[in-house]
Amino acid sequence: MDLPVVVGVDGSESGLRAVDWAADEAVRRGAPLRLVYASLWERYEGARLAGDPGEPYERLRAEDIVETAARRAHGRRPDLKISTEVVAEEPEYVLVRESRSASLLVTGSRGRSALAEALSGSVSLTVAGHAHCPMVVVRGSHDNQARTGTHGRVVVGVAEKPTGSAALGFAYEEARRRGVPLEAVRAWRCPAHETTGHPLLAAEPARLHEQRAAEQLEAALQDAPADVELHRRTVEGHTRTALVNASRDADLLVIGARRHQRHFGLQLGRVAHGVLHHSACPVAIVPVTCTTWRSSGCSPRA
Repeated sequence: MDLPVVVGVDGSESGLRAVDWAADEAVRRGAPLRLVYASLWERYEGARLAGDPGEPYERLRAEDIVETAARRAHGRRPDLKISTEVVAEEPEYVLVRESRSASLLVTGSRGRSALAEALSGSVSLTVAGHAHCPMVVVRGSHDNQARTGTHGRVVVGVAEKPTGSAALGFAYEEARRRGVPLEAVRAWRCPAHETTGHPLLAAEPARLHEQRAAEQLEAALQDAPADVELHRRTVEGHTRTALVNASRDADLLVIGARRHQRHFGLQLGRVAHGVLHHSACPVAIVPVTCTTWRSSGCSPRA
């Protein structure tokens, strides 16, 4: 059974763009599309419902939102198999749970108002920090339509200490599905204490760091499939800045989820936070724990 592409919907323009993007991706994968709306309206309407046998307004509104999203996805991709669900729970919990049986999880990046936008961003960050399958946050478009790829390029970030092959494997597959080149980006920096004021020697530490970055990049890509056109690029500077800059000419930016154990549980690192806030294109966050990246999705964790 093909695992679905799951998209969280909320009625916002950003959410509808996520539906568009997810519908296209589901077709590329040959997978069904699942639309999920989650909200805790019952917490706030429970007292009124005790004396009201009719459907609560928020429930009706939620059903209308998912039906509208389903019609939109069907209009965009008529042959796509689509299912919907409305759940009276915290959206973060619902989407993380959905990620256990999904090939891909997709969300928008903005809500319906200033408050909703802040909440939506919080939901995306929380889910990205805990999802069991790759997750895409759809960014980069400022109208109510998700455009098909226009740049013809997928970009993947390669860390100094690679967190495994999951992100690279996912990026290879996405480039292959789209029939476009993959650009692997490795950022590097020369620590200030290694620089020298002598004009003839100043470039030497930088050259060595750049060379080491190129070697690390080559080592990370040694198992790249032969049927994917691969471009390698090393960039001096902060990793998040290099990736945000690269996103301006990409249809998808792929990063590995380097999660850190903190007081409030697993969290994304600074690079992932920066990219999710500033990328000019959709961002795919691939958990380190993913051991497979094909259409069957990643292996769930307990």
